[in-house]
Amino acid sequence: MKSEDVKKIAMIGAGDMGHGIAASFLLGGYNVVLRDIEQKFVDKGVAGIIKSLDKLKEKGKIAPDIYAQALVRLTPMVDLQEAVKEADFIIEAVPEKLDLKKSVFADLDKFAPKHAILASNTSNMSITDIAAATNRPDKVIGYHFFNPAILMKLVEVIKGKDTSDESIQIGYDIAKKIKKVPVIVKKDSPGFIFNRVNEPTLLLLSKVLEAGHPTPEEFDAAFKPLMAMAPFELVDYVGIDVAVHGLEYFASVLSKDYKPSKAILSYLKSGNLGKKTGKGFYDWSKGRPSIDLAKATKEFDINQLIALQVNEATKLLEEGVVDDPKEIDLAMANGGGSPFGPFALAQGIGYPELVYKLNELHKKFPLDIFKPTKTLKAGKIKL
Repeated sequence: MKSEDVKKIAMIGAGDMGHGIAASFLLGGYNVVLRDIEQKFVDKGVAGIIKSLDKLKEKGKIAPDIYAQALVRLTPMVDLQEAVKEADFIIEAVPEKLDLKKSVFADLDKFAPKHAILASNTSNMSITDIAAATNRPDKVIGYHFFNPAILMKLVEVIKGKDTSDESIQIGYDIAKKIKKVPVIVKKDSPGFIFNRVNEPTLLLLSKVLEAGHPTPEEFDAAFKPLMAMAPFELVDYVGIDVAVHGLEYFASVLSKDYKPSKAILSYLKSGNLGKKTGKGFYDWSKGRPSIDLAKATKEFDINQLIALQVNEATKLLEEGVVDDPKEIDLAMANGGGSPFGPFALAQGIGYPELVYKLNELHKKFPLDIFKPTKTLKAGKIKL
């Protein structure tokens, strides 16, 4: 099979990610079946698609005829067997529970045509483990979109242990057809590219809370002028529970260093999870929190955060997860709000400075995650 042979997409899961991915494929000209376990979830997903397309139409980003044609190609459904029986490419976006995903993939394998590719939108979990639930591991890929999927460009196309090059190429090509920026992850590894490179920053925030200083506002005040959302503010926005679960996952599969501190766990226990509950590190009851820039700490600086990203990115190169630093930069620039990836920033700052900054962090928090790698210390990475 080639990408031109892919005509029908089945989207399994109609939540925020599911309906966003479905909308992206509808705009790309594909016929899409949107499926969830109950009609009310399917209806909510369809409403989400219509709302997203309405916004794009109002802003003049899609023409009225494109809007109408997209909705004509959408088929909502609850019956899983019916949803996938003619699908060429199936994307799963169910909750991040491995047993659930494996159960879904076992059913997809049973009901989908033999040629169909099965893709998981998991943000962290092993594609190899998910593929083990099927009799077609060569046709199972990771297909990680970013939220909101209709707007965000990055798609990580992840190779499991037995995934064929053909399956990866098809995933890559159809992502390009729907005007996304695909990046191939050549080795199944925790967090893939974007989440892996960002996780050490989350670990730092956990350790800062544990140390008791600076406060989240003092920390964020130092970075707020440089980014749309400062680090603690962003965690609050996404959800402290999501951050904690990410740390726990990385602690179990990558390094015990990632174990969440008691200080960050206390927010989880209190139920103050950030924006979704109205309070976390900040009070969100009146909208976006106000951060007093006059409180900016001098304990931490932007080059330390860049050093953490660059250092973790070099580990991806050392481990063979990605073999080209340009691909990492492409992923990081299109998955977040920065116009530049970590290696582009490193070229301007200089590798010796980044090594110095990491050593500063390692002195404060003596964790292996914060040690500079051999690749970083050699400083010979070229773009």
